[in-house]
Amino acid sequence: MEINTDEIAQKCIEAINERLKNLNKLNIIVVGKSGVGKSTLINSLFRGNFAKTGLGRPVTDEIRKIEKKDYPMAIYDTPGFELSKGQQNKVKDEIIELINKGFVSKDVNDAIHCIWYCINVGGNRTFDETEIAWLKELTESNKITQVPIIVVLTQSCPKSKAQEMKTLVEKENLDIVKVVPVLAQDMDFDEEYVAKAYGLDRLIDVMSESLPDELQDTLQNVQKASLESKKKHSQAAVVTAVAAAFGEGFAPIPFSDAAVLIPTQVAMIASITTIFGMEVNKSLLTGFVSSTLGTAGATVLGKTIVSNLIKLIPGVGTVVGGLISGSTASLLTTALGEAYIILMEMIYKGELKAEDLYSDDGKDTISKIFKNELKKDRKRISNY
Repeated sequence: MEINTDEIAQKCIEAINERLKNLNKLNIIVVGKSGVGKSTLINSLFRGNFAKTGLGRPVTDEIRKIEKKDYPMAIYDTPGFELSKGQQNKVKDEIIELINKGFVSKDVNDAIHCIWYCINVGGNRTFDETEIAWLKELTESNKITQVPIIVVLTQSCPKSKAQEMKTLVEKENLDIVKVVPVLAQDMDFDEEYVAKAYGLDRLIDVMSESLPDELQDTLQNVQKASLESKKKHSQAAVVTAVAAAFGEGFAPIPFSDAAVLIPTQVAMIASITTIFGMEVNKSLLTGFVSSTLGTAGATVLGKTIVSNLIKLIPGVGTVVGGLISGSTASLLTTALGEAYIILMEMIYKGELKAEDLYSDDGKDTISKIFKNELKKDRKRISNY
């Protein structure tokens, strides 16, 4: 019996497309004065130069909605806050109207999930009184709906000034989630000093902590600022698959669990691909599958042969055999998931191109990574 790598790769493609199609839409309202750096912040956080797709379409008199086809996120952009008091109040009222409309709909795709209030540290000496009053009124109106409000300090350089502004905002005891200083891009001061970008990963973490479970995959799919966050959520997907694989490894019918395990591993690969937000094709997945599941002694078939032979030995019984089968299935699934995360990370960092996996050298690299992941947990099987 051989593993049909081409068929598995096709199943992975189908599972990835299905998962992407079913991602919930993340809706963010962005507020701040003109020149605060909203577009730079958005494009530094999210893939696809999202804020460069145009001005968006009007959804109220003052607010425009920016979205892209087949992209599971929408940005609601507000006009600059150097407006008249009347216009500021109108913007606030329209934001509350959008929040309430989404809240009443009970549809996660229509709800407003997060509000960023952006303050340019470089252009402000203090937290403006009009901004304080506006935020207090907004948070008061948001008490029932409880949409997370994050104050984002843009162009936070120098850090000492950003910290001063952060302290000023926090002293107001506003009903907000966090104050997050961010420098979205490196800032050149002269030939000798460049302030390095920072804070984007922290903003992603704060959003992840604030958003419901049904939006976690969406956030990871669209964000490009935090590799560690993508890895963390990918490893959670591996843990879920490993738990399923362990249970499936107890199948009492000889040689039945090989077919059962493949869908679990396909779903895991689809989940990790979705989290990384990178396009993959069938050729890449075929190369990965042939370098891992197709590796001698490390295939689902190999796992099945070991476990089911023991199940058939008189006096050993299904329980002992199942323990070996379950632990082996878990080990193989863990190694497969961790190897795929490493592959995604290498492509993400530019250390490996997708087309490299079509070559023998590329496949050999992945095979070595997979075998190394197997070795890390080899004691797990021997314990049974």
